[in-house]
Formats: sequence, C-alpha cells, structure tokens
Amino acid sequence: MADLRGGDLSRLRQLNSLTAIRAMRGAGPLTLSALAERTGLSRPSMKEVADELMELGWVEEVPPSPGSMGRPARRYRFRADSGYLVGVDIGGYNIRAALSDLDGVILAETRQPVQLDATLEERLAAIQRAVSGCLALSRTAIEDVWTIAFGTIGVIDVEGRVVYSAAVPAWRDLDLAGKLREIFPCQVLIENDSRLAAMAEHRRGAARGAKDVVFLHVGRRMGAGLIIGGKVHRGFGAASGEIAMLPEARWFDAPDHLNTCASVPEGTPPEDAAGYTLAAARNGDPVALEAVGRYIDDLVVGTAAMVLLLDPEVVVLGGGFSRSADVLLGPLRERLERRCMRMPEVRASTLGDECVVTGAIDYAVDHLDDQLFTPDRGPLPVTR
Repeated sequence: MADLRGGDLSRLRQLNSLTAIRAMRGAGPLTLSALAERTGLSRPSMKEVADELMELGWVEEVPPSPGSMGRPARRYRFRADSGYLVGVDIGGYNIRAALSDLDGVILAETRQPVQLDATLEERLAAIQRAVSGCLALSRTAIEDVWTIAFGTIGVIDVEGRVVYSAAVPAWRDLDLAGKLREIFPCQVLIENDSRLAAMAEHRRGAARGAKDVVFLHVGRRMGAGLIIGGKVHRGFGAASGEIAMLPEARWFDAPDHLNTCASVPEGTPPEDAAGYTLAAARNGDPVALEAVGRYIDDLVVGTAAMVLLLDPEVVVLGGGFSRSADVLLGPLRERLERRCMRMPEVRASTLGDECVVTGAIDYAVDHLDDQLFTPDRGPLPVTR
C-alpha cells in the first residue's frame, strides 16, 4: 500500500468528500451503510467524511421518520437548499425565469412579456422583473442566489458579449454580461439559447442517453444546438450551430411561410400567426397544409446538412413550434429520408417552451460542480 502522508492524506480526504457529495446529490437521504456502498469507503471512513461535510455545511443529518421503531440508522443528505440558482431565457417576445436548488430541482418559474423592438433598457427591466417575480414566488432573497445563468438569442463570445443578433437589434455588439452584472449581485453566466436548449433535452428530455444530437430550435426564429460525444459543442469561437446564417439554408425567412399564410385572419397579432396556421393545418386546412409544407422544405435543408455532417443518433424538434410536433414531425421525417444516407431518429421535444430556461439551470449546476466539486479546485469551502 502507498505511504500517504501530509498533503497526500489531505488530498485523499478531499477526494473522499467529493465522492460522498456526488453520491448524495440528487438522491434521497442515505444511511452510512448505503453511502459506504456507493462510495466504496469503509463505514468508519464514511462516518468521518460525513462529519466533516456537516461541519462545512454541505451535508446534514435527517431526523428519523415519525413512528420509527427502535434505534433508527442515521441518514444524511446533501444540503441542496443551502443556496439557489436562477436560469433565465431571454427570448424575443418573452423573458422566462426559473429558480432551483443547488441540485437543479426547479422550485419556481415566472414569465414576463416583452416587445421584439423593446429598447435595451426596457428589455433589461423585463429581465429584472422576471427574476424578481421568481424570487418573490419562492420567498427567496437575491443574497441567497449563487449564480444566474442567462440564455439569449445571438452569437455569444466567451466573455458574454453578443457579437451578432439579427432578431434583437438592441443586443448587437453588447457586453450583456457586464450589463447584467450591474443589476445582479451574484455570479452571472451567458450562453446561446439553442445550446442551452440542446443541453436540457440531452439531460432531461427527448435526447436523454444519446451521445450525438442535432437540436432544432424552431419558432418565430430558427436556431440549432449540437451535442457531440455527449457534450454541448460550442465550437472554436462559440459560434457552432448557426446554420441560419447561411442564406442557402433559407432558415432566416422560413417562419414567414407560417406567419403570412392566407388562412390567418386579418388582425391576428404577429406573435400568434404561426400558431394559427399550425392549428389550421392540424384541422386539415389545405392552404395551411401547403404553408407548413413550404416551411418544412426550408427547415429540412439545414437539418439535412447537419445530419449528413454529424451522423447524429437523434434529431430533436424543439422550441415553440414543437407544440405542433404532430403536424411537423411526419413531413420532416419524410423529407429527411430522401436526403440522408442514414436516417436518425426524429423526436419531439418533451420540454417545449421550457427548454432554454431548464438548460440555463443545468448550465448553472455544471458551473457550480466545476467550481466547487472537482478535485483540482482545492478544499471545499464553508457554505454561506
């Protein structure tokens, strides 16, 4: 056996602590015996680790269930409620916010409408209202929030600056991370919304267990997110998945087929036009069905390009239009089969409109893990 001394022993304790936390996160209360079995530690070693984690505030002992007979076994749980995370979806017409515990369990959600042509100040104010509403619903103080992760439309660089945004002109060349850090007194993370949506579907939704995924973020605007080898692919300059920027793909104007369909009654708000067309197509309206067909013709060009390049296991149809998957999936599959050497499975999102805000929560959880629960980050801090 190796002779572990000094720093080596400290390192061993740290690794044992991280192993124990990983075993407890996302699980119910566990006894020492169950923890020892999950971690591979002896029961006495597990007891020492549990005591140390309790002193640091990361773990607590759970009281025995009412009516327990005899001397109940001690049970321990990770204190996921020792802090909170917030995820925000900054959409063109809506701002969605969700609050979760440190395990990513969502506790409250809110939504704030916003105009597509809102000024920068108006959009930032709507973001602040959405987050404040979430905190009020859960009776949580902003001081208890550790991280807020934002998903937004546009090309986002590694510093949180919006390099390009066709849908929201006020976002262009904006230091969004800097603006949001002026508003929120906690850690701020920024990521492209389609990548966060792809992450959420991979972790919790239709692409669970798949290693290679093309996520189609379809709605009033179009986007894509890629999962390669089980990980979100950002690309060298954080600009992966921007197939809409290729004019030949015809993605930028594709939703116009649904928005301008002759079946849409005059006076229908622009944000409701596509939904009306999809509903009419579901009811067999031939004009609406023709508009849907033209939309799918455009959607499949970029989708087939990504499928032929990546050979994914799954293609997920997500975003706002995924609510009409019963209308869209059949034509999409049929057109893809004509173009692809190997046909992937095509599935509808199970998260719908919540995919981005859920992905933002998962992104914040990942960042927490990287900061606090990886072996190279030093000893675990005391929770605040």
